[in-house]
Amino acid sequence: MRMFAIPNQSSVPMAYTQFTDADAAEGGSRLMASGNRDRLVDCMEEFVKYSLVMRPHFQLFGDRYSEREDRRKKEEKARLAEEEKARVEKGDVLNGVRVDAI
Repeated sequence: MRMFAIPNQSSVPMAYTQFTDADAAEGGSRLMASGNRDRLVDCMEEFVKYSLVMRPHFQLFGDRYSEREDRRKKEEKARLAEEEKARVEKGDVLNGVRVDAI
């Protein structure tokens, strides 16, 4: 999981009943003023603040051992393929057989 978790999460019970009408004067389909809305705004503020604090450290959380190993294996495979290609171009390999082994 690469998302930051905020412990102060909020849920709105029966959320579909907590929104204004689409043609309301203050703006349609907005969450009505209530304690639920206040808690939701609090959570969003915390999320923005936490994101700003953690942004410089994203690479720390986005770097995983398994991905480094996969990258290392791909690089090794590419290096071996490049070496094989160089040997073929040099003439050391003929039809997949090393000439010096004959």
